[in-house]
Amino acid sequence: MTGSPNDRESEANIDLNEDTTGALQMNNPEFNRHPQSGYRMLRDSGPVVTLPGVIPSRANADAHLVGRHADVLTVLRSPDVFSSRFDAVHIGQVRPLIPLQIDPPDHAKYRKLLDPLFAPRRIALLEDRTRALVSDLVEAVADDGGCNFHAAVSEPLPSTVFLELLGLPVSRATEFVALKDGIIRPTARTPEERSAMVDAAGARIYAVLQEVLDERLEAPRDDFISGFLDAEVDGERLTPEEVIDICYLFFLAGLDTVTASLDCMMARLALHPAERRRLADDPSVIPHAVEEMLRWETPVTSVVRVTTQDTELSGCPIAADEVVSVVLGSANTDERAWDEAEAVDVDRRVNKHLAFGGGVHRCLGSHLARMELRVVLEEWHAQIPEYRVPEGVELDYSPGLRQIADLPLVW
Repeated sequence: MTGSPNDRESEANIDLNEDTTGALQMNNPEFNRHPQSGYRMLRDSGPVVTLPGVIPSRANADAHLVGRHADVLTVLRSPDVFSSRFDAVHIGQVRPLIPLQIDPPDHAKYRKLLDPLFAPRRIALLEDRTRALVSDLVEAVADDGGCNFHAAVSEPLPSTVFLELLGLPVSRATEFVALKDGIIRPTARTPEERSAMVDAAGARIYAVLQEVLDERLEAPRDDFISGFLDAEVDGERLTPEEVIDICYLFFLAGLDTVTASLDCMMARLALHPAERRRLADDPSVIPHAVEEMLRWETPVTSVVRVTTQDTELSGCPIAADEVVSVVLGSANTDERAWDEAEAVDVDRRVNKHLAFGGGVHRCLGSHLARMELRVVLEEWHAQIPEYRVPEGVELDYSPGLRQIADLPLVW
C-alpha cells in the first residue's frame, strides 16, 4: 500500500529507528516537557507504530502506538475489538475496576448508575464550595510573592473536593496522595520492583476503602460510598466488592487527573504571558482556554487497550492479545483533524478534543474536572494576574500523567 504521510502508509506496522524511539519514550524528560514534536513524529511515521518497552505495568511490554485522530477514534469506539479489560493495565487492582475495565454490555448498567452523579446539574451544586476552597488557597499565598503552585493549589484543591464527595477523610489526604503516587508514579528501577510497589500500594488502598465501607454500613452519611451501598443495578444491590471496585478507580482518578491538568495549564500560562494576560483581562475566555489547554497539553497522554482478536487498523495488522497505546495527546494535535493544530488559541470555539477519551469509556468525571479547572483559573487570575516561572527553572513533568510536583511561580 502506498500513499503520502496523510494516507495509509503500509500494511505492515512500523518499527522506529533508535533516535525516533528515544524521542517517543515516556521516560524521556524532553518528551514529557514538550510532547507535541514527538506526537508529530509518531503520526508521520505511520498509522500504527510499534514501540518497545512503553507499558511498565505489563513488565515493559511492547505497544502498538496509535496517534492519528481518526484511528484513535476507531479504537476508542470499538470496545469489542480494543478492550479496556482487567489485564489492559495493572494498577494494583485484584478485580476489574468499575466501570473502566468492564466492557459492553455490562458496562452500560454501571454507567447508568454513575453518570447521574456527575451530570452537569449535580456538578453545578458543588461550585460554590469549590470556589470557596480555591479562594482560601489563593488568599493564603497571594501576599507571599511566590509559591509552589502544585503544593499550594493544584494538589490540595481537587483532593479536598474529591475526598469530601466520596466520603473519605480529608485529614488523610497526604497519605492518600502518597498511595496514589505509589501506583501511578512508583519510584522503581525494574519491572519487578514496580509491580511489587504497585501491589503494595493497591493493597493499602483496598484496606482503606474496606475500613470506610465498614464504617458506612454501621453509620451511613451523605456521601458517595453510603449511596453506593444503597444503590441497585438491574434490580440488585451492589455487592461490597463492586462498591470497592468503583471507589478504587475513583481514588486513583480523583486524586490525580485534575491536579496534573492544573499543573500543565498554569505552567503553560506562566511561560506564555500573552495567553495569561488574555485570561486575566477577559475572564469570559477562561472556559474556552480550559478546553484549548486540555487539547494542547493533554495531561493524560494515552490510554491502553488490548485486542480481543486479530484485527487491522488503517491497513496495519494487529494480532489478538496485543497492547495498543492510544495516544490521546497526538490525536489532539493532529493536523488532519484541527485547523492550526499546533497553534494554541485560547479563544478557539470549536474544540472536540479527546483529553477525556472517547467512546463508552469516556471519562466519567469530565464535568467535575472542567468546573474545577475553570474555577481555579478564575479565582487565581482575579487575585494574582501577573506571575511567571522564575528565570533559569526547567520544569520536570512526570511521564504518562503529566504532573509537575515542583511548579514554582513568582509575582
